[in-house]
Amino acid sequence: MKKETFIKSTIILMIGGLLTKLLGILIRVIMTRNSSLEVISLYMLVMPTFSLMMAISQLGFATGISKVVSENKYSSKKILFSILPISIIINIILTIILIFTSHFIAFNLLKNENAYLPILAISLVLPFDSLSSILRGFFFGKEKMIPHVTSNLSEQLVRLLFMILILPNILKFGLVFTTTSLILINVFSELVSSIVLIFFLPKKFKIEKSDLKPSFKSSFNVLEVALPTTATRIIGTISYFFEPIILTYVLSLNGYTNNYIVTQYGVINGFVMPILLLPGFFTNAISNALLPVISREYANNNYPYIKRKLKQAIFYSLLIGVPATILIMLFPNIFLNFLYKTSHGALYIRKIALIFILYYIEAPLASFLQATNHAKDVMYDNFIGIIFKTVSLFLLSFIKNIGLYSLLIASGINVFITTIRHIKHIKDLFQEKII
Repeated sequence: MKKETFIKSTIILMIGGLLTKLLGILIRVIMTRNSSLEVISLYMLVMPTFSLMMAISQLGFATGISKVVSENKYSSKKILFSILPISIIINIILTIILIFTSHFIAFNLLKNENAYLPILAISLVLPFDSLSSILRGFFFGKEKMIPHVTSNLSEQLVRLLFMILILPNILKFGLVFTTTSLILINVFSELVSSIVLIFFLPKKFKIEKSDLKPSFKSSFNVLEVALPTTATRIIGTISYFFEPIILTYVLSLNGYTNNYIVTQYGVINGFVMPILLLPGFFTNAISNALLPVISREYANNNYPYIKRKLKQAIFYSLLIGVPATILIMLFPNIFLNFLYKTSHGALYIRKIALIFILYYIEAPLASFLQATNHAKDVMYDNFIGIIFKTVSLFLLSFIKNIGLYSLLIASGINVFITTIRHIKHIKDLFQEKII
């Protein structure tokens, strides 16, 4: 029965992930074909800031709630209503921070005045994104994957309608207005996602006065997982945030123009990375299904079972990741032309594709560590990987004629170090408690 639940959850998430990914590809195709390269480049320049704010806003609640709910120690309603006030306070603080720092980030850090309004618009998206993240954590913990899949598909459909019906009509208003609108569409898509998730709440889910009283113990247990998970994401997004800043500064010293840097950075993040991450939804599905299963069985000291599940997750991830990576590496032009009607980025893909074989097993390894109360190890591993990436990016960018390849090499170093450290921690865990 346990095996059936894990496989069923994985299959549902894979099918949903595939549909979501196909919609996502269609959305990106429409966006890249209808928008100018300047719009795509500005959008990608703002995305690191957006990702950083989202990481702080979500605070890893989805992972923390999923783990605590799956352990069945507390009332699920009590967990939700203990976390919501914390989420509201965090989002109010972030909104105030963005209002006062958007100008500085755009003009002084990114050195692009066009980024000001898109960055300011991020503050409107964060509360809706945070709410849907909390609700997803609840359903993951209950091992109910259909609500998550349905909400994701609804979210993507809203974005698709925007790209088809609204984007062509707003391009005439210019670069800044178009890019700001691309950010703001997330308000509506996340709102629809939350409404769909609320619709799936059980009929017996009635709110009583006692549920509204926060439980500090359950909040603490959620935060025990959520904070290291958030720190992991924040570490990654801070690095992502500083990527364009480091590249702009160092490559400018090497004689590259700002226009070249922004354009190539847009090519890597707009074309190259989405193709390299194309099969990622499979491993994300495996990881999301793995977390509540491992959490429950680890709490019951069922070590042989969780070891089997980890091996199964890694096998499935490699079974999908290896062939997909090889195909992408051998035929990058086919993928680029089919999706984006461009060949920009083909050489980048050939240089970096192989390292993403490790990327595909990094996610299930991280989920396993989080489920076995080792979220801090995930955080430390990512922190060390990011330090190597940032230092490598800075130093490599000084090499003459290397250009944006410094970013790809640094990214590969990060994935390699993080994955190897995850493997080491899991081996240690098996030796201590299982073997």
